[in-house]
Amino acid sequence: MINFKITAKDNKTKARTGIVTTANGIFHTPAFLSVGTQGAIKGLTCVEVKATGAEAVLANTYHLYLRPGSKIIKKLGGLHKFMGWNGPMMTDSAGFQVFSLGFGIEHEVGKIVNLYGNDIKRAQDLIAGELIDTERKEIVVRTKLCKIDDEGPTFVSHIDGSAHFFPPEKSIEVQMDLGADIIVALDECTSPLHDYNYTKAAMQRTHLWEKRSLEYFKKKTIRRNSINQGLFGVIQGGPFKDLRIASAKFVAENDFFGIGIGGALVSKKKAKEILNWIYPYLPLEKPRHLFGIGTIDDIFSSVELGIDMFDCVIPTRLGRMGHVFIKVKNPNKNRSQKILNDNQMMAYKKDKFRLDITKSCFLGDARPIDPGCSCYACRNFTRAYICHLFRSHELLAYRLASIHNLHFMQNLMQEIRTAIDNQKFCELKKEWLKND
Repeated sequence: MINFKITAKDNKTKARTGIVTTANGIFHTPAFLSVGTQGAIKGLTCVEVKATGAEAVLANTYHLYLRPGSKIIKKLGGLHKFMGWNGPMMTDSAGFQVFSLGFGIEHEVGKIVNLYGNDIKRAQDLIAGELIDTERKEIVVRTKLCKIDDEGPTFVSHIDGSAHFFPPEKSIEVQMDLGADIIVALDECTSPLHDYNYTKAAMQRTHLWEKRSLEYFKKKTIRRNSINQGLFGVIQGGPFKDLRIASAKFVAENDFFGIGIGGALVSKKKAKEILNWIYPYLPLEKPRHLFGIGTIDDIFSSVELGIDMFDCVIPTRLGRMGHVFIKVKNPNKNRSQKILNDNQMMAYKKDKFRLDITKSCFLGDARPIDPGCSCYACRNFTRAYICHLFRSHELLAYRLASIHNLHFMQNLMQEIRTAIDNQKFCELKKEWLKND
Protein backbone atom coordinates (compact mmCIF):
# COMPACT_ATOMS: atom_id res chain seq x y z
CA MET A 1 0.00 0.00 0.00
CA ILE A 2 1.37 3.40 -0.99
CA ASN A 3 0.90 6.44 1.24
CA PHE A 4 2.24 9.90 2.09
CA LYS A 5 2.67 11.34 5.57
CA ILE A 6 3.61 14.92 6.43
CA THR A 7 6.19 14.98 9.22
CA ALA A 8 6.86 18.71 9.74
CA LYS A 9 5.75 22.13 8.50
CA ASP A 10 7.75 25.34 8.38
CA ASN A 11 6.01 28.09 10.36
CA LYS A 12 7.14 30.93 8.06
CA THR A 13 6.61 29.41 4.62
CA LYS A 14 4.65 26.65 2.88
CA ALA A 15 7.62 24.29 3.10
CA ARG A 16 7.12 20.87 4.68
CA THR A 17 8.78 17.50 5.11
CA GLY A 18 7.20 14.12 4.63
CA ILE A 19 7.64 10.42 3.93
CA VAL A 20 6.33 8.52 0.92
CA THR A 21 5.97 4.81 1.67
CA THR A 22 5.91 2.38 -1.25
CA ALA A 23 6.11 -1.37 -1.77
CA ASN A 24 9.81 -0.87 -2.60
CA GLY A 25 10.75 1.26 0.38
CA ILE A 26 10.40 4.86 1.52
CA PHE A 27 11.76 8.21 0.49
CA HIS A 28 11.80 11.48 2.37
CA THR A 29 10.48 14.75 1.02
CA PRO A 30 11.39 17.30 -0.21
CA ALA A 31 13.06 14.85 -2.56
CA PHE A 32 15.18 15.10 -5.67
CA LEU A 33 14.64 12.09 -7.94
CA SER A 34 17.66 11.09 -9.99
CA VAL A 35 16.64 10.66 -13.64
CA GLY A 36 17.31 7.38 -15.41
CA THR A 37 15.69 8.19 -18.74
CA GLN A 38 16.20 4.79 -20.34
CA GLY A 39 16.35 2.74 -17.17
CA ALA A 40 19.83 3.90 -16.24
CA ILE A 41 21.38 7.00 -14.70
CA LYS A 42 23.91 7.56 -17.46
CA GLY A 43 27.23 5.86 -16.76
CA LEU A 44 26.40 4.76 -13.21
CA THR A 45 25.26 1.54 -11.57
CA CYS A 46 22.33 1.62 -9.19
CA VAL A 47 24.73 0.83 -6.34
CA GLU A 48 26.65 4.00 -7.16
CA VAL A 49 23.46 6.03 -7.43
CA LYS A 50 22.31 4.70 -4.05
CA ALA A 51 25.66 5.67 -2.54
CA THR A 52 25.03 9.31 -3.47
CA GLY A 53 22.12 9.30 -1.02
CA ALA A 54 19.40 8.92 -3.64
CA GLU A 55 16.27 7.25 -2.25
CA ALA A 56 14.12 7.33 -5.41
CA VAL A 57 14.61 7.55 -9.17
CA LEU A 58 12.52 8.50 -12.18
CA ALA A 59 12.46 6.66 -15.51
CA ASN A 60 10.98 7.70 -18.84
CA THR A 61 7.90 5.92 -20.19
CA TYR A 62 8.31 7.10 -23.78
CA HIS A 63 11.85 5.80 -24.18
CA LEU A 64 11.28 2.49 -22.40
CA TYR A 65 8.07 1.87 -24.37
CA LEU A 66 10.00 2.22 -27.63
CA ARG A 67 13.10 0.35 -26.48
CA PRO A 68 13.26 -2.39 -25.27
CA GLY A 69 9.47 -2.36 -24.82
CA SER A 70 7.35 -2.48 -21.67
CA LYS A 71 6.18 -6.06 -22.33
CA ILE A 72 9.76 -7.29 -22.41
CA ILE A 73 10.53 -5.46 -19.16
CA LYS A 74 7.37 -6.87 -17.54
CA LYS A 75 8.30 -10.40 -18.65
CA LEU A 76 11.74 -9.95 -17.07
CA GLY A 77 10.29 -9.00 -13.69
CA GLY A 78 9.59 -5.27 -14.02
CA LEU A 79 11.80 -2.22 -14.23
CA HIS A 80 13.12 -2.46 -10.66
CA LYS A 81 14.60 -5.88 -11.37
CA PHE A 82 15.53 -5.03 -14.96
CA MET A 83 17.74 -2.08 -13.96
CA GLY A 84 18.75 -3.36 -10.52
CA TRP A 85 17.12 -0.59 -8.48
CA ASN A 86 15.70 -1.76 -5.13
CA GLY A 87 14.07 1.47 -4.00
CA PRO A 88 11.06 3.63 -4.88
CA MET A 89 10.64 4.53 -8.54
CA MET A 90 8.51 6.95 -10.53
CA THR A 91 7.72 6.98 -14.24
CA ASP A 92 6.37 9.92 -16.20
CA SER A 93 3.45 9.71 -18.64
CA ALA A 94 5.39 10.43 -21.87
CA GLY A 95 3.41 13.67 -22.17
CA PHE A 96 6.48 15.91 -22.20
CA GLN A 97 8.23 13.76 -24.81
CA VAL A 98 5.12 13.92 -26.99
CA PHE A 99 5.23 17.72 -26.62
CA SER A 100 8.94 17.70 -27.52
CA LEU A 101 8.19 15.80 -30.74
CA GLY A 102 5.37 18.19 -31.60
CA PHE A 103 5.25 21.82 -30.56
CA GLY A 104 8.59 21.53 -28.79
CA ILE A 105 10.15 21.13 -32.24
CA GLU A 106 7.92 23.67 -33.96
CA HIS A 107 8.34 26.34 -31.30
CA GLU A 108 11.94 25.41 -30.43
CA VAL A 109 11.24 25.45 -26.69
CA GLY A 110 12.03 23.28 -23.71
CA LYS A 111 11.05 23.43 -20.04
CA ILE A 112 11.99 27.05 -19.34
CA VAL A 113 11.70 29.71 -22.06
CA ASN A 114 13.15 33.10 -21.17
CA LEU A 115 10.83 35.30 -23.20
CA TYR A 116 9.12 38.41 -21.91
CA GLY A 117 6.47 40.86 -23.11
CA ASN A 118 6.90 41.73 -26.78
CA ASP A 119 9.27 38.80 -27.28
CA ILE A 120 6.41 36.40 -26.62
CA LYS A 121 4.08 38.29 -28.98
CA ARG A 122 6.67 38.28 -31.75
CA ALA A 123 7.33 34.55 -31.28
CA GLN A 124 3.60 33.82 -31.37
CA ASP A 125 3.30 35.77 -34.63
CA LEU A 126 6.14 33.78 -36.13
CA ILE A 127 4.66 30.38 -35.31
CA ALA A 128 1.39 31.12 -37.11
CA GLY A 129 1.73 29.15 -40.34
CA GLU A 130 5.10 29.41 -42.02
CA LEU A 131 7.96 30.65 -39.89
CA ILE A 132 9.94 33.53 -41.36
CA ASP A 133 13.56 33.92 -40.36
CA THR A 134 14.03 37.69 -40.51
CA GLU A 135 17.80 37.37 -40.20
CA ARG A 136 18.18 35.25 -43.34
CA LYS A 137 14.97 36.43 -45.07
CA GLU A 138 13.81 32.91 -45.74
CA ILE A 139 11.04 30.50 -44.83
CA VAL A 140 11.89 28.06 -42.03
CA VAL A 141 10.02 24.75 -42.09
CA ARG A 142 9.95 22.74 -38.87
CA THR A 143 8.34 19.33 -39.14
CA LYS A 144 6.44 18.09 -36.13
CA LEU A 145 6.76 14.40 -35.33
CA CYS A 146 3.49 14.22 -33.43
CA LYS A 147 -0.17 15.08 -33.90
CA ILE A 148 -2.73 15.35 -31.12
CA ASP A 149 -6.49 15.01 -30.92
CA ASP A 150 -8.95 14.22 -28.15
CA GLU A 151 -8.46 10.47 -28.56
CA GLY A 152 -4.75 10.75 -27.86
CA PRO A 153 -1.40 11.61 -29.43
CA THR A 154 0.12 9.83 -32.41
CA PHE A 155 3.86 10.22 -32.64
CA VAL A 156 6.70 9.09 -34.86
CA SER A 157 9.45 7.12 -33.16
CA HIS A 158 12.78 8.91 -33.13
CA ILE A 159 14.41 5.47 -33.39
CA ASP A 160 12.92 3.94 -36.53
CA GLY A 161 10.26 6.33 -37.81
CA SER A 162 7.37 4.03 -36.90
CA ALA A 163 4.02 5.59 -35.96
CA HIS A 164 2.50 5.00 -32.51
CA PHE A 165 -0.95 5.87 -31.23
CA PHE A 166 -0.54 6.50 -27.50
CA PRO A 167 -3.87 7.19 -25.77
CA PRO A 168 -4.08 7.67 -22.00
CA GLU A 169 -5.01 4.02 -21.44
CA LYS A 170 -1.83 2.96 -23.25
CA SER A 171 0.29 5.27 -21.12
CA ILE A 172 -1.14 3.76 -17.93
CA GLU A 173 -0.81 0.20 -19.20
CA VAL A 174 2.84 0.75 -20.11
CA GLN A 175 3.62 2.29 -16.72
CA MET A 176 1.84 -0.50 -14.86
CA ASP A 177 3.81 -3.04 -16.88
CA LEU A 178 7.04 -1.25 -15.96
CA GLY A 179 5.98 -1.57 -12.33
CA ALA A 180 6.93 1.88 -11.04
CA ASP A 181 5.68 2.79 -7.57
CA ILE A 182 4.43 6.19 -8.75
CA ILE A 183 2.96 6.68 -12.22
CA VAL A 184 1.49 9.69 -14.00
CA ALA A 185 -1.72 10.33 -15.97
CA LEU A 186 -1.22 11.38 -19.59
CA ASP A 187 -1.31 15.14 -20.14
CA GLU A 188 -0.74 17.53 -23.00
CA CYS A 189 2.15 19.85 -22.32
CA THR A 190 1.75 23.20 -24.06
CA SER A 191 4.30 25.73 -25.23
CA PRO A 192 4.51 29.17 -23.60
CA LEU A 193 4.09 30.46 -27.14
CA HIS A 194 0.61 29.02 -27.47
CA ASP A 195 -2.21 31.53 -27.19
CA TYR A 196 -4.97 31.41 -24.59
CA ASN A 197 -7.47 29.54 -26.75
CA TYR A 198 -5.13 26.70 -27.66
CA THR A 199 -3.86 26.43 -24.08
CA LYS A 200 -7.44 26.18 -22.82
CA ALA A 201 -8.32 23.49 -25.36
CA ALA A 202 -5.18 21.55 -24.43
CA MET A 203 -6.02 21.82 -20.73
CA GLN A 204 -9.52 20.48 -21.35
CA ARG A 205 -8.01 17.66 -23.40
CA THR A 206 -5.60 16.95 -20.55
CA HIS A 207 -8.52 16.69 -18.11
CA LEU A 208 -10.28 14.28 -20.48
CA TRP A 209 -7.14 12.16 -20.70
CA GLU A 210 -6.62 12.27 -16.95
CA LYS A 211 -10.16 11.03 -16.31
CA ARG A 212 -9.58 8.17 -18.73
CA SER A 213 -6.20 7.46 -17.13
CA LEU A 214 -7.78 7.30 -13.68
CA GLU A 215 -10.65 5.09 -14.80
CA TYR A 216 -8.30 2.67 -16.54
CA PHE A 217 -5.93 2.64 -13.57
CA LYS A 218 -8.76 1.83 -11.15
CA LYS A 219 -10.10 -0.92 -13.40
CA LYS A 220 -6.68 -2.55 -13.71
CA THR A 221 -5.99 -2.13 -9.98
CA ILE A 222 -9.26 -3.84 -9.03
CA ARG A 223 -8.51 -6.64 -11.47
CA ARG A 224 -5.07 -7.14 -9.95
CA ASN A 225 -6.44 -6.76 -6.40
CA SER A 226 -3.45 -4.57 -5.62
CA ILE A 227 -2.86 -0.91 -4.74
CA ASN A 228 0.94 -0.88 -4.92
CA GLN A 229 1.09 2.04 -7.34
CA GLY A 230 0.10 5.66 -6.83
CA LEU A 231 -1.25 7.71 -9.73
CA PHE A 232 -0.46 11.42 -10.08
CA GLY A 233 -2.66 13.87 -11.96
CA VAL A 234 -0.99 16.82 -13.68
CA ILE A 235 -1.92 20.50 -13.56
CA GLN A 236 -1.64 22.31 -16.89
CA GLY A 237 -2.90 25.69 -18.13
CA GLY A 238 0.25 27.41 -19.36
CA PRO A 239 0.98 30.93 -18.07
CA PHE A 240 -2.70 31.81 -17.64
CA LYS A 241 -3.96 32.24 -14.08
CA ASP A 242 -7.57 31.21 -14.59
CA LEU A 243 -6.55 28.08 -16.50
CA ARG A 244 -3.98 27.03 -13.91
CA ILE A 245 -6.53 27.47 -11.13
CA ALA A 246 -9.18 25.54 -13.09
CA SER A 247 -6.72 22.72 -13.70
CA ALA A 248 -5.62 22.67 -10.04
CA LYS A 249 -9.24 22.36 -8.97
CA PHE A 250 -9.84 19.53 -11.42
CA VAL A 251 -6.84 17.49 -10.29
CA ALA A 252 -7.57 18.17 -6.62
CA GLU A 253 -11.18 17.03 -6.94
CA ASN A 254 -10.29 13.70 -8.51
CA ASP A 255 -8.98 10.61 -6.77
CA PHE A 256 -5.29 10.94 -7.59
CA PHE A 257 -2.62 9.88 -5.10
CA GLY A 258 -0.52 12.93 -5.85
CA ILE A 259 -0.39 16.12 -7.85
CA GLY A 260 2.07 17.01 -10.59
CA ILE A 261 2.71 20.48 -11.94
CA GLY A 262 3.62 20.34 -15.62
CA GLY A 263 4.04 22.46 -18.69
CA ALA A 264 6.89 24.40 -20.25
CA LEU A 265 7.32 27.61 -18.26
CA VAL A 266 7.89 31.13 -19.57
CA SER A 267 10.37 32.13 -16.86
CA LYS A 268 11.44 31.47 -13.29
CA LYS A 269 9.34 34.44 -12.18
CA LYS A 270 6.26 33.04 -13.90
CA ALA A 271 6.88 29.61 -12.36
CA LYS A 272 6.69 31.19 -8.89
CA GLU A 273 3.50 32.99 -9.84
CA ILE A 274 1.92 29.75 -11.00
CA LEU A 275 2.79 27.97 -7.77
CA ASN A 276 1.28 30.82 -5.78
CA TRP A 277 -1.90 30.77 -7.89
CA ILE A 278 -2.54 27.06 -7.45
CA TYR A 279 -1.43 26.59 -3.83
CA PRO A 280 -4.82 27.37 -2.21
CA TYR A 281 -6.43 24.60 -4.26
CA LEU A 282 -3.94 21.81 -3.52
CA PRO A 283 -5.00 19.20 -0.94
CA LEU A 284 -2.57 19.35 1.97
CA GLU A 285 -2.46 15.57 2.36
CA LYS A 286 -1.22 14.82 -1.17
CA PRO A 287 2.40 14.96 -2.37
CA ARG A 288 3.26 17.49 -5.09
CA HIS A 289 5.81 17.00 -7.84
CA LEU A 290 7.24 19.78 -10.03
CA PHE A 291 8.39 18.16 -13.25
CA GLY A 292 11.77 18.84 -14.85
CA ILE A 293 13.04 21.46 -12.40
CA GLY A 294 16.41 21.05 -10.73
CA THR A 295 18.43 24.24 -10.34
CA ILE A 296 19.27 25.20 -6.79
CA ASP A 297 17.43 28.53 -6.74
CA ASP A 298 14.34 26.90 -8.29
CA ILE A 299 14.38 24.14 -5.68
CA PHE A 300 14.52 26.59 -2.79
CA SER A 301 11.78 28.76 -4.29
CA SER A 302 9.55 25.77 -5.00
CA VAL A 303 10.03 24.10 -1.61
CA GLU A 304 9.12 27.44 -0.05
CA LEU A 305 5.85 27.27 -2.02
CA GLY A 306 4.96 23.77 -0.89
CA ILE A 307 6.54 21.46 -3.50
CA ASP A 308 7.61 18.03 -2.24
CA MET A 309 9.32 16.34 -5.20
CA PHE A 310 11.57 17.26 -8.12
CA ASP A 311 13.29 15.52 -11.00
CA CYS A 312 15.83 16.84 -13.47
CA VAL A 313 18.72 15.67 -15.67
CA ILE A 314 20.81 18.74 -14.81
CA PRO A 315 23.24 17.10 -12.31
CA THR A 316 24.31 14.33 -14.67
CA ARG A 317 24.05 16.28 -17.91
CA LEU A 318 26.18 19.12 -16.58
CA GLY A 319 28.52 16.60 -15.00
CA ARG A 320 29.23 15.07 -18.40
CA MET A 321 30.09 18.57 -19.64
CA GLY A 322 32.65 19.04 -16.85
CA HIS A 323 30.50 21.32 -14.70
CA VAL A 324 30.62 20.16 -11.08
CA PHE A 325 28.60 21.59 -8.20
CA ILE A 326 30.31 23.33 -5.34
CA LYS A 327 29.19 25.85 -2.74
CA VAL A 328 31.82 28.52 -2.08
CA LYS A 329 31.06 30.50 1.08
CA ASN A 330 32.17 34.13 1.14
CA PRO A 331 34.49 33.80 -1.87
CA ASN A 332 35.98 37.29 -1.34
CA LYS A 333 36.88 36.75 2.31
CA ASN A 334 39.49 34.69 4.18
CA ARG A 335 41.81 34.51 1.18
CA SER A 336 44.16 32.09 2.93
CA GLN A 337 41.24 29.74 3.53
CA LYS A 338 39.71 29.98 0.08
CA ILE A 339 39.04 26.67 -1.63
CA LEU A 340 39.42 28.35 -5.03
CA ASN A 341 42.32 30.62 -5.96
CA ASP A 342 41.82 33.78 -8.01
CA ASN A 343 42.34 32.04 -11.35
CA GLN A 344 39.96 29.25 -10.39
CA MET A 345 37.29 31.75 -9.36
CA MET A 346 37.04 32.63 -13.05
CA ALA A 347 35.78 29.09 -13.64
CA TYR A 348 33.13 29.37 -10.92
CA LYS A 349 29.57 30.49 -11.60
CA LYS A 350 28.52 31.78 -8.21
CA ASP A 351 24.81 32.06 -8.97
CA LYS A 352 24.72 28.54 -10.39
CA PHE A 353 27.08 26.89 -7.86
CA ARG A 354 29.03 25.38 -10.75
CA LEU A 355 32.72 24.92 -11.36
CA ASP A 356 34.14 24.17 -14.82
CA ILE A 357 36.64 21.51 -13.83
CA THR A 358 37.95 21.23 -17.41
CA LYS A 359 39.89 24.52 -17.13
CA SER A 360 43.69 24.26 -17.08
CA CYS A 361 43.89 26.14 -13.76
CA PHE A 362 42.93 22.85 -12.04
CA LEU A 363 45.65 20.68 -13.61
CA GLY A 364 48.05 21.15 -10.68
CA ASP A 365 45.45 21.18 -7.89
CA ALA A 366 45.81 18.31 -5.46
CA ARG A 367 42.55 19.07 -3.63
CA PRO A 368 39.26 17.26 -4.25
CA ILE A 369 36.44 18.96 -6.18
CA ASP A 370 34.97 20.08 -2.86
CA PRO A 371 37.11 19.61 0.28
CA GLY A 372 33.93 19.36 2.36
CA CYS A 373 32.31 16.66 0.22
CA SER A 374 32.27 12.98 1.17
CA CYS A 375 31.28 11.52 -2.23
CA TYR A 376 33.35 8.76 -3.83
CA ALA A 377 34.95 11.18 -6.31
CA CYS A 378 36.03 13.66 -3.64
CA ARG A 379 37.29 10.97 -1.25
CA ASN A 380 39.50 9.35 -3.86
CA PHE A 381 40.52 11.80 -6.61
CA THR A 382 41.95 15.27 -7.08
CA ARG A 383 40.81 18.18 -9.16
CA ALA A 384 43.97 17.74 -11.19
CA TYR A 385 43.12 14.13 -12.03
CA ILE A 386 39.49 14.82 -12.92
CA CYS A 387 40.54 17.81 -15.03
CA HIS A 388 43.03 15.55 -16.81
CA LEU A 389 40.33 12.93 -17.46
CA PHE A 390 38.06 15.49 -19.08
CA ARG A 391 40.81 16.96 -21.21
CA SER A 392 41.76 13.44 -22.28
CA HIS A 393 38.13 12.52 -23.00
CA GLU A 394 38.29 9.57 -20.63
CA LEU A 395 34.89 8.07 -19.80
CA LEU A 396 35.74 7.96 -16.10
CA ALA A 397 35.53 11.76 -16.04
CA TYR A 398 31.82 11.71 -16.80
CA ARG A 399 31.16 9.07 -14.15
CA LEU A 400 33.04 10.84 -11.37
CA ALA A 401 31.46 14.22 -12.11
CA SER A 402 28.00 12.64 -12.19
CA ILE A 403 28.59 10.89 -8.87
CA HIS A 404 29.71 14.15 -7.29
CA ASN A 405 26.79 16.18 -8.65
CA LEU A 406 24.16 13.66 -7.58
CA HIS A 407 25.72 13.50 -4.11
CA PHE A 408 25.69 17.31 -3.96
CA MET A 409 21.96 17.39 -4.80
CA GLN A 410 21.08 14.77 -2.22
CA ASN A 411 23.08 16.59 0.44
CA LEU A 412 21.21 19.78 -0.46
CA MET A 413 17.85 18.05 -0.05
CA GLN A 414 18.93 16.65 3.32
CA GLU A 415 19.96 20.14 4.44
CA ILE A 416 16.58 21.47 3.35
CA ARG A 417 14.68 18.73 5.20
CA THR A 418 16.69 19.28 8.37
CA ALA A 419 16.16 23.04 8.18
CA ILE A 420 12.39 22.61 7.81
CA ASP A 421 12.30 20.20 10.73
CA ASN A 422 14.17 22.76 12.85
CA GLN A 423 12.19 25.81 11.62
CA LYS A 424 15.27 27.24 9.92
CA PHE A 425 14.35 26.99 6.25
CA CYS A 426 14.41 30.75 5.61
CA GLU A 427 17.86 31.02 7.17
CA LEU A 428 19.14 28.17 5.01
CA LYS A 429 17.69 29.68 1.84
CA LYS A 430 19.34 33.03 2.65
CA GLU A 431 22.65 31.31 3.33
CA TRP A 432 22.59 29.54 -0.04
CA LEU A 433 21.18 32.25 -2.28
CA LYS A 434 22.68 35.40 -0.75
CA ASN A 435 26.32 34.62 -0.22
CA ASP A 436 28.66 37.63 -0.12
